[in-house]
Amino acid sequence: MKPLKHLLAVLIGLLAFGASAQQEVMVSQYMFNGLFLNPAYAGSHGYVSSSMLHRTQWLQVDGAPRTSMVAIDGPLMSNTMGLGFSIVHDQIGISRDLDISGHYAYRLNLGNHGSLAFGLRAGVSVYSARLSDLRYWDANDPLYQTDIVNAPVGKFGFGLYWHNATSYIGLSVPTIYASDGKLSMNANDAVDHYFTQHYYLQAGKVFPLSESFDIKPSTMIKYLPSAPIEADVNCNLLYRERVWFGLGYRTGDALVGMVEYQVNPQIRIGYAYDMTTSRLRTYTSGSHEVMLGVDFGRNLVKIKTPRYF
Repeated sequence: MKPLKHLLAVLIGLLAFGASAQQEVMVSQYMFNGLFLNPAYAGSHGYVSSSMLHRTQWLQVDGAPRTSMVAIDGPLMSNTMGLGFSIVHDQIGISRDLDISGHYAYRLNLGNHGSLAFGLRAGVSVYSARLSDLRYWDANDPLYQTDIVNAPVGKFGFGLYWHNATSYIGLSVPTIYASDGKLSMNANDAVDHYFTQHYYLQAGKVFPLSESFDIKPSTMIKYLPSAPIEADVNCNLLYRERVWFGLGYRTGDALVGMVEYQVNPQIRIGYAYDMTTSRLRTYTSGSHEVMLGVDFGRNLVKIKTPRYF
């Protein structure tokens, strides 16, 4: 009965999120790793920035999502442009998705009003699914007879990103179009694409509290057709410009605790723990996420303020 319980747990979790919600990257420390969700984030710091992140979701649940990612971005042409590169590997149940993307941003300097960037993303996902590992009633159903092995899927996305020294607002569609017609589960379906468009709206602002503390409330609203709107509400506290402590809530899913430590001007490390609040909490002890960030050339451009986002 134990495998059956795990299968039921996965089904409950997918229903709680909407099965397609995991088609795009879902991490808790996105407020410090914006390139994964918005190509317009590329080059927004004035120096070359990189990050690596690994997320293990829903511990104790067989087939639960596992996500690993690495990204690097930096400015060009006196900060009027930005370039980025990212690799994301997602593993969910029988499916594997390796996404390799390039990101380009064109930035308008608005003077005292900050800067506004327009971003484009282009890449390819290499998608695999072991359909033969599934248990199904109709043994002769041709849909499950052949595994999907390293199927390439071209992807294109778009984003807008405005920020100044202490505030930011972003709007993005990481995958506006995907050439994934061959991955449709049924050729007779009315929907002839597997990947669906996800819309993200992000915003945050830093407020000084004292010489030692700054506070940053932030939010992200996620929307995709045929699924309920989800929202993340976060509050991070910065101590002496070195240590972030954060709490967050993801509607219908989890409470999140986060900590990030700025080891030196170049290196930062972070950890997040998600305590599941949905019905899936009966089967899992939660989710873990670790992050390492390395910034290059920050001293050369004489950045005086801490990295807020």
